[in-house]
Amino acid sequence: MTETVTRSVRVGLIGSGIGASRTPAMHMHEGRMNGIDYRYDRFDLSVLGVGVEALPQLMDQAEKDGFAGLNITYPCKQAAIQFVDELSPDAAALGSINTVTFKNGRRTGYNTDWWGFSQGFRRALPDAPVDNAVLIGAGGAGVAVAHALATMGARNVQVFDLDAARTEALIAQLAPRHEACRFVSGGDIAAALEVTDGLAHATPTGMAKHPGVPLDTGLLTPRHWVADIVYFPLQTQLLVEAAKRGCSIVNGGGMAVFQAVGAFELFTGLTPNVDRMIEHFGTLGEGGGI
Repeated sequence: MTETVTRSVRVGLIGSGIGASRTPAMHMHEGRMNGIDYRYDRFDLSVLGVGVEALPQLMDQAEKDGFAGLNITYPCKQAAIQFVDELSPDAAALGSINTVTFKNGRRTGYNTDWWGFSQGFRRALPDAPVDNAVLIGAGGAGVAVAHALATMGARNVQVFDLDAARTEALIAQLAPRHEACRFVSGGDIAAALEVTDGLAHATPTGMAKHPGVPLDTGLLTPRHWVADIVYFPLQTQLLVEAAKRGCSIVNGGGMAVFQAVGAFELFTGLTPNVDRMIEHFGTLGEGGGI
């Protein structure tokens, strides 16, 4: 009698305040659908009562315990870089990682956030022009979105953030890697929107815990697309008002799912069923972070 051997994969998520993250559920469900005994553990710094300084020990223990890899989220995405052996080109460009694989005694850091945005955007608006874009938010998510826009073919990206130093840091980080794209610090958002194809929003504004809109939505016109990275709620106030003004809209669900799609493939070597993951994502409750 021949016994069926089920493949086992163990991964985890390191971050703070990740108790409500949807990422573990997405991974484990897709693992089961592929016949994998897929275990996804949380290492919540806020629950453990530790800070980013515990990151190297947590990564060491995960590798020792036979994990295939780890997802990394706030506040560890930049710090984790110093504890890997190599970086993918995109992770190097962004200066942050959200995925680490353990393979043959080596750690490789990747960033699937930017890919998540680009894939989610193109799935929703396959033919939308991105030559000229306005980006609100120059934090870690903003850097990923800016990199995605440039990779998708943007030639001009005007960046707006309340922290001028953060905007300049984004430009300094990405400009040398995207010679065909001009990144500039935005001044007058009304003037910027007059010459742009669309608006990408990458701040917490609009989340359930941070309601509101990041700009005067009366400036939006039907020729604009509006993409929001917030996914709880999926229909943020920004997107609701943009749709009322005739804009094409992209919610944050695509980015959330596709970053998980990319990580799942890195962990397992398998190509997940994207439609199935999107459908499952829609059944999940409130998420906290990715």
